[in-house]
Amino acid sequence: MRRLPVYLLLDTSGSMKGEPIEAVNSGLETLVEALRQDPYALETVHISVITYDREATVLVPMVSLEDLQLPRISTPDSGPTHTGEALECLERLYKSEIIPNSEDKKGDWAPYLFIMTDGKPSDVMLFGQMCPRIKKLGFANIVGCVAGPKAHRKDLEQLCDQVASLDTMDSTSFTTLFKWVSDVFAQGNRSMGAKADTLPPPPAEINLV
Repeated sequence: MRRLPVYLLLDTSGSMKGEPIEAVNSGLETLVEALRQDPYALETVHISVITYDREATVLVPMVSLEDLQLPRISTPDSGPTHTGEALECLERLYKSEIIPNSEDKKGDWAPYLFIMTDGKPSDVMLFGQMCPRIKKLGFANIVGCVAGPKAHRKDLEQLCDQVASLDTMDSTSFTTLFKWVSDVFAQGNRSMGAKADTLPPPPAEINLV
């Protein structure tokens, strides 16, 4: 069975401490539970979780949805948001993990990327350099989310095909967001990794451009 790789890049900088990161933890559980209700997703989806604050961390190396065990995500008390470093980490993983098509074997479906932040990149120059490199890798869709009043949509618009925004950062909002993201990935399964011109309609709490 060909894989549908999914990468999640999650902001864990100090501003996410407390209720926001707990809401993200709950949202991730919702995403995984929703995908596991889809028999085809259970067979094909493989997930990797990368967190980023002052450094990028591969929290969950690429693993099948069936074998995935979500760790509890935490944040430092304070510190920068090195989004560019996270994209560098992603590029390395993509090049080492994604199985390309060959004459003898069909490789992975085109991967999906979801990136979430509540602020803006601290490493602005590196972020700007990495955006076009990530876009050239061959993701089926790159979906971003900016959460809270201090998030900068224009930064993620350099990278993402679509950017969703959340006005609040509570558990209900993130649960709704991650449920919608699971619908996006499920659509990727049905389209067998093909690039989607449109995404599933988001709920009212999510603004999508």
